[in-house]
Amino acid sequence: MKTVGFVGWRGMVGSVLMNRMKEESDFNHFNAVFFSTSQAGEKAPVVIQDHQNLILQNAWDIEYLKSLDILVTCQGSTYTKFIYPRLRASGWTGYWIDTASYLRMHQDAVIVLDPVNKLVIERGINNGVKTFVGGNCTVSLMLMALGGLFNQNLIEWIFVSTYQAASGYGAKAIKELLVQIGQVYNTISDLLDDSNIPILEIERVITEFSKTNTISTDCFKKPLIGNVLPWIGEECVEYKGQSREEWKGQLETNKILNTSKLILIDSLCVRVCSLRCHSQSLMIKLKKNLCLTEIENLIESHNNWVKVVSNQADISLGQLTPLSVSGTLRIAIGRLRKMNIGDEFISAFTVGDQLLWGAAEPIRRILNRLL
Repeated sequence: MKTVGFVGWRGMVGSVLMNRMKEESDFNHFNAVFFSTSQAGEKAPVVIQDHQNLILQNAWDIEYLKSLDILVTCQGSTYTKFIYPRLRASGWTGYWIDTASYLRMHQDAVIVLDPVNKLVIERGINNGVKTFVGGNCTVSLMLMALGGLFNQNLIEWIFVSTYQAASGYGAKAIKELLVQIGQVYNTISDLLDDSNIPILEIERVITEFSKTNTISTDCFKKPLIGNVLPWIGEECVEYKGQSREEWKGQLETNKILNTSKLILIDSLCVRVCSLRCHSQSLMIKLKKNLCLTEIENLIESHNNWVKVVSNQADISLGQLTPLSVSGTLRIAIGRLRKMNIGDEFISAFTVGDQLLWGAAEPIRRILNRLL
């Protein structure tokens, strides 16, 4: 059996990956070794019965890492930047599987999303590629939703507005949002019990409190509760006025699809106060005029997880929201209609769990493929 090492398995993405692998009994097919950057020597997680007495290994130990057939890391770019070049320089020829962004655009790496780019992945494996990386979460979710249109080469360009959950920033960000909710409630709880106090007075108290230094803003720098934050990530040096989160959209989409002609993707990325799941509003320019029924059929027939939601108010509110898809592999897409600006323009709204198809699931699937 092959030996597979895991680093960063306790973080948000790593935890989701571990849970999915347990659900699918993936650990039965290889020997698992768990590493830690700070707690080597402590007890390793029990993933199958035979793993009761295993201990955590040192994630910085190049010699031990060299013994692995495959290394899966959810530890982040800082770890990858340090270990990856040293491990390769040591002569290690195993498979490196990564959730971090650092290696995505590396010429010797393939970004994995097999329902969309299975042929690209297979070609990479056959050509000796040893590095496989998960894509940006919003890019992967968009491609899963629109795979049928991309597959038929029907898309000329897309403008994307993303509405990204707090969890996209990590576990600390979710806790910060929950703390903010508690702080706001504690500020106005007495006012809520008094029916004589106008709602505008309560709103004023909340707004004034949210502008003070009392509210917790370590992660987002500004309050997220009752707010939206119209900037995610660092400013992109290459294209001024874009964040790096927005810049990734076009580059990663075209690399994942291995396009011969650039598909234009532009975006505006916004943080919203949902806990989990990223939503995206899309304006799509098609290369030709298709009826909506044909568009819907192409979308829904592409993969087993995308689900077209009827463009009706009650159905959209019930099936096209973060709450409706959270914790599932379902990619919902709705609000599909022809736009007033022309028959070749369509609008759409899609939502998916960024911790699953946006992060952990492509990693789980490429691991099984390589095994």
